[in-house]
Amino acid sequence: MGKIFYKTDEEIELIRESSLLVGKTLAEVAKIIKPGVTTLDLDKVAEEFIRDNGAIPAFKGYNNFPNTLCISPDSQVVHGIPNKKEINEGTLLSIDCGVYKNGYFSDCAFTYEVGNITEEKKKLIDVTRKCLELGVSEAIVGNCLGDIGNAIQTYAEFHEFGVVRELVGHGIGQKLHESPEVPNYGKKGDGVLIVDGMVLAIEPMINMGTKNIVNHKDGWTITTEDGKPSAHFEYTVSITEKGVEILTPFDLIDKIILEKK
Repeated sequence: MGKIFYKTDEEIELIRESSLLVGKTLAEVAKIIKPGVTTLDLDKVAEEFIRDNGAIPAFKGYNNFPNTLCISPDSQVVHGIPNKKEINEGTLLSIDCGVYKNGYFSDCAFTYEVGNITEEKKKLIDVTRKCLELGVSEAIVGNCLGDIGNAIQTYAEFHEFGVVRELVGHGIGQKLHESPEVPNYGKKGDGVLIVDGMVLAIEPMINMGTKNIVNHKDGWTITTEDGKPSAHFEYTVSITEKGVEILTPFDLIDKIILEKK
């Protein structure tokens, strides 16, 4: 494991600004999600919005990733590359977005419903989002990273869903991916001690079926081994003696989704 960079209040403030823009970007994207749009359309909106707000898309060019958003429909877990294919009614659409602003990165993901989705998919979304909330509630000074992973894993597996092992959350700050890694599974009391000044990206990736995944030849796309849907939610959070703060809340995204109904 590499060095963990603990953040000052001033640094957390800069990450908060970066993080708010991520949330706003995913809300802008939410406005235009519907059957028939392409994932490339969504990507364009996100890139323009980020740049118009004086920031840089964090993912574009990162290890040669070609786009601003990672967009992963249905059985794609993460890192889906936007393309010209139209999105169908009933699709689960996981969108991951990162921003670089004020010298600091932020990272956030949300799984959207495209039109009417099945009850099974609704349950997967609800459980994954609840996993994130439960994980965050364990992100307190004095706990360990295993407490976060255990909370996520326990809830997901109670609902008989698979918890991806190979992909994890991470520290974030002046780099997009910093130490420590934050697994979505684990034992209480295991792993790195959580201390004041940590900023983490906590991101459960939960599959409707098997926990196993497949890496594709494009070097990015990752799908579930059994072809069943996957969901992904992610917060950037800061942890201090005062408690945990969600720097990338979903309020704006939820508001837009509600207004569209």
